[in-house]
Amino acid sequence: MLQRFDVLGVAVSSIDMAAAVRTVDEWIKTGTPNYVTVTGVHGVMESQRDPDVRKIHNEAGMVTPDGMPLVWLGRLSGHKNVRRVYGPDLMLAICERSVAAGYRHFLYGGSYGLPERLKAKLEARFAGLNVVGTYSPPFRPLTDEEDDHVVDMINDTKADIVWVGLSTPKQERWMAQHFGRLEASVMIGVGAAFDFNAGLKKRAPAWMQRNGLEWFFRLCSEPRRLWRRYLWANSFFLLLLAGRALGVRRYADIG
Repeated sequence: MLQRFDVLGVAVSSIDMAAAVRTVDEWIKTGTPNYVTVTGVHGVMESQRDPDVRKIHNEAGMVTPDGMPLVWLGRLSGHKNVRRVYGPDLMLAICERSVAAGYRHFLYGGSYGLPERLKAKLEARFAGLNVVGTYSPPFRPLTDEEDDHVVDMINDTKADIVWVGLSTPKQERWMAQHFGRLEASVMIGVGAAFDFNAGLKKRAPAWMQRNGLEWFFRLCSEPRRLWRRYLWANSFFLLLLAGRALGVRRYADIG
């Protein structure tokens, strides 16, 4: 079982990229169903607003530290080997591993045409990659009948990995709701990785990623869409960490 560390009640896995890929590999080989949440400050703060989202994170097979603040907190808590496991990079690393292993992938999420564009990009980058299906859901809730059809469609492809690109917390809720219904060994919620790996959005420079400034790059790229998220999430994240350091424990412990 992966070690974890507590970030405001969210149990984040103490891993690096190699460990994350090995873990997914083991789940598929043993047929052990699991889902993965790729979590930064935004996911942690959504977990403060909604205990159900926190529960979904804590019941995940793996919660990757998607942002540098979580990596730094992990190291401060004694997990010296933790490294950032960024959603777009995790997708690429697992796809690379999949070529030799023969894993089958399904892409669920994104705007109309995006999963098909991502499929083409990934298959061009990784010769022999097997993307067996794509689906872009509407921006409204699916009816029960529609959802049953989607489940049957994904199961019919016999996918090993279902990549979910719906943004947080929508993708976490979707994985929790479909856990046990989908036959794939792994669901991985990667949000904007669909846009980044399809080439629709630019990634922050490496130096900004290393120094925890990717949020600022994304804010400058999409200010109208993201300013509320980052101003609220980052400010209250720091405030809650300060409160925790001073002994204020408002939120429930893990488990």
